[in-house]
Amino acid sequence: MKKIIGLIVVCMMITACSHTDKSKNEVVNLDAQFDTFKTGFIEELWKIFPSWASAEGMHDYDHILTIPNDSYRNEVIQFLDSSKARLSRFNLKSLSGGNTTDYYLIRDFIDGQYFQLNELKSYEWNPSQYNLGGQFFTVLNYRDHSLEKRLQNISEKLKAVGDFYTTARNEITAPTLVHTNLAIQQLKGSINVFDKAIRDSLDVSSLNDSEKNEITLLVDSAVASINGFVGWLENELKPQVERGERSIDFRLGTDLYEKKFKHNMSSTFTAREIYQKAIERKNDLHEKMFALTKKMWSKYLPESKMPEWKEDAIRMMIDTLSGIHADRDSFIVTIRKQIPELEQFVIENDLMTLDPEKPLVVRATPEYMRGVAGASISAPGPYDSEAETYYNVTPLDHYSPEQAESYLREYNQYMLQILNIHEAIPGHYTQLIYSNQSPSLIKSILGNGAMIEGWAVYSELMMLENGYGNHSDELWLMYYKWNLRTVCNTILDYSVHVLSMNEEEALQLLMKEAFQQEEEARGKWRRVQLSSVQLCSYFTGFYEIMELRKELQKRKGESFDLKAFHEEFLSYGSAPVKYIRQLMLK
Repeated sequence: MKKIIGLIVVCMMITACSHTDKSKNEVVNLDAQFDTFKTGFIEELWKIFPSWASAEGMHDYDHILTIPNDSYRNEVIQFLDSSKARLSRFNLKSLSGGNTTDYYLIRDFIDGQYFQLNELKSYEWNPSQYNLGGQFFTVLNYRDHSLEKRLQNISEKLKAVGDFYTTARNEITAPTLVHTNLAIQQLKGSINVFDKAIRDSLDVSSLNDSEKNEITLLVDSAVASINGFVGWLENELKPQVERGERSIDFRLGTDLYEKKFKHNMSSTFTAREIYQKAIERKNDLHEKMFALTKKMWSKYLPESKMPEWKEDAIRMMIDTLSGIHADRDSFIVTIRKQIPELEQFVIENDLMTLDPEKPLVVRATPEYMRGVAGASISAPGPYDSEAETYYNVTPLDHYSPEQAESYLREYNQYMLQILNIHEAIPGHYTQLIYSNQSPSLIKSILGNGAMIEGWAVYSELMMLENGYGNHSDELWLMYYKWNLRTVCNTILDYSVHVLSMNEEEALQLLMKEAFQQEEEARGKWRRVQLSSVQLCSYFTGFYEIMELRKELQKRKGESFDLKAFHEEFLSYGSAPVKYIRQLMLK
């Protein structure tokens, strides 16, 4: 009897092993098929979006300028329909963890594009999206192609500029005033890319005289088209918008806002839920800031009586510390000098591995990019990961003395350090380098804004937690103010686009409750009119990353390793935090 049972057990084990091996083989085979699908998807993606391909470092289509008309949008929709049909053939439960998240990213991207084309329709109301300066600069700046090859690609691209702007006039049906003004400002700045950068490159190239003359004529025609479009915006469209004859409110409203939040954030929370969590965080930050203010009062304001209202006391302390700042003319230089200090701190405290071979270039923000943010990162895509990363800082030369002083007080000695952590090390600059090294190209190119911004916000707190600034009360107070900005970004964005907050109420929130300088607050009011949902990405991603870290610390206890957490988290590319969470908690 024992022999019979033994034989049965052996047979069962053989059968189980056979099924297990078969199951593993099916997963492997399905993953291989999915990898093939992803390769084809990306190849088609770049054909449909050639300027995006160039921005990611894939320069096979540098010569193509798409014309934003119905015919082109139909091509996009056909690509989306085809991709969605092919994606649906895969059994999601049979894919590996990495491919499961790639499946979600592709699915979310397709759904987001449908929303952009069929519901949001920004091509009808946002004239600033017809700015070609960045597209042409990206082609001109690609150093792996010879200068002559770059100019030949630009030559082909220039041939379509006239048609592009003729089409743009027809597509813009009911613009917002703020986007019209931004378009006029940025398009005037983009002229330098054509009139100076391309012409200068042409002069030093080895093209023959005939080729140079041909491209010169194309540049002349492109500049004339851009100037003609700007003239149309200034002299025809803008007056109509100001009279209310053909305009639309910049606010999205509840329905569009919630949908855009869902597609852009890929969060486990709704926009309303994140808004409520931001209000809770604001109240908590006010308590922390008041505690530090009371602690430092006798040091900085011994002759002054502390106000009864805690917000007034906090504001007095912040105003006192804000007077310590860089000079107007050395603002960019000061930023440039701080970068090596941040690198050294990260390395000495073993917070994560930095790649010393990846260059970071601090530069004045190009004119065609100005008008939205004071500081930003322009990073190369995964195909061109060795190219320079730019830390864009807008010069203060366009400010009056009073405006410049307000701006410099906002970005004072303490705040500037936190800004550099956020934008550079170990914030955006570091995260995007890791993203480009991700084995999944999908996770790199379909990057999630909430994860990217959330990491930069998380890195600020993480650096101070680990002793950056020697646990200075002054730096912590300014950090709380900075984090309050992140929180109030969400409150502001939701309140303006959903709850119809006006300018006066917005400035009240930013200056009275977030303690921002007037120039910074007015700049944020301008930004919230020009964008929607994006301002929520900072707090949304930060909140989700902190929740993930807490969960892992709880699970691992004393074995939790901060550096390992950082490097594993970043290894998954710029995927939404909710998908990275699935991989790290599996």
